[in-house]
Amino acid sequence: MANFVPCDRDQAFLLPPDLKDWLPGDDLAHFIIAAVDRVPLGAFKVNDRNSGSAQYHPRIMLALLIYCYANGIFSSRRIERATYRDIGVRFVTANTNPDHDTISAFRRNNKAAVEAAFLQVLLLAKELGLLSVGNVSIDGTKIDANASRVRSLRYDRAKALRETLKADISALMAQAAAADAEGEDLQALPAEIARREALHAKLDAACQRLEAQAKAEAEAAMPAYEEKMAAYEARNGKGRKPEPPDDEPPPERQTNLTDPDSSLMRKSKAHEYRQAYNAQAVVCADGAQLILATNVANTPTDQPTFAPTILGMAQTIGLPKTVLADTGFASGPAVKALQEREILPLVAIARTQPHRPYDFRPPPDPKPERQISEPWRIEMKAKLETDNAKALYKRRKQTVEPVFGIVKSAMRFRNFLLRGLENVKTEWTLVSLAYNCRRLVVLKAT
Repeated sequence: MANFVPCDRDQAFLLPPDLKDWLPGDDLAHFIIAAVDRVPLGAFKVNDRNSGSAQYHPRIMLALLIYCYANGIFSSRRIERATYRDIGVRFVTANTNPDHDTISAFRRNNKAAVEAAFLQVLLLAKELGLLSVGNVSIDGTKIDANASRVRSLRYDRAKALRETLKADISALMAQAAAADAEGEDLQALPAEIARREALHAKLDAACQRLEAQAKAEAEAAMPAYEEKMAAYEARNGKGRKPEPPDDEPPPERQTNLTDPDSSLMRKSKAHEYRQAYNAQAVVCADGAQLILATNVANTPTDQPTFAPTILGMAQTIGLPKTVLADTGFASGPAVKALQEREILPLVAIARTQPHRPYDFRPPPDPKPERQISEPWRIEMKAKLETDNAKALYKRRKQTVEPVFGIVKSAMRFRNFLLRGLENVKTEWTLVSLAYNCRRLVVLKAT
């Protein structure tokens, strides 16, 4: 007769169970709890009025979010379900069960606490001797927004739809008035009118956003126009007269009705356009491979956020000595701003990876070498050809690219749940915080 391990689901616990006995001593939950305990209570948004029902402790809520994000659980409803089913989550929450509305509200309203925890984990890594801020790599990756690209529309199409909806609403109102005069009962008309009025209001708001954006761009371009105009008048009208900036949005400019801050962007020319954000990370290139700073842009290009992301580290973990970046970050003003703070930027000027000799694909058509005229580009290209710069720049791909691979594949984070640029920045910081906790547990073990 076969010998089986006894299994009795009706067996009651003779002594109260200790949740710590259900988790190994090196489990990620222990580290997250210790890290969150370093976050001051003043960083959390709590109800200080002592009104209403008792609230969950904010450190428990933050530890719950970090632990779930580190294990690929992002939806507030799935997190709530995990508080009943997952032993690690039950240990983190001290066997309490926050509902999904509470979890979602905490995630939206505690940006300061997430940023404070992100910094405390980095400071803890420095105290353990696992992190030194010297050489860093920066890169960006496209992550889907919580919006569909089919909800994006052009400015000219939005204006045309507004007129169509206005006519439809007027016709339905007239139909409702006639039905009311004749005593007919058309119950569907009020709902149809309300639906069209709601869409009309969304299109109004979309047009106003695009018009305000175009006006702001025109005001920002006005000093450059006035300078060109002064030079044109100094030449007594010779040459082409500069055109003033247009404060009217171009017809092809688009906005999204679901998440207006997101944009249509693609990873490369070989990929399709998606409604996404450009999530950026600064990663330690000296071995720790921790994320030291984060940022999110709603533009496909990385140049506008290059200098602000690096210089913002002065308020947190400290400025690095060297920054490694690819061609997408090549910006003269950004390079100058970093050099003024005694930071050495190594930014690729041309394609850094030649065609592989045994590539399965046919070799690309030869292209003429790009003529470089800007002095800073010439200087950067010469600097990258030195042996020391080459050895440093080799670290870029092997430090920052694996981080994005772990976030998207191991942690399975491929789209944001929150909407709006500021909320998305908070969620990206939360994702980076969860990654750092996973990484530090590995570093401590080795």
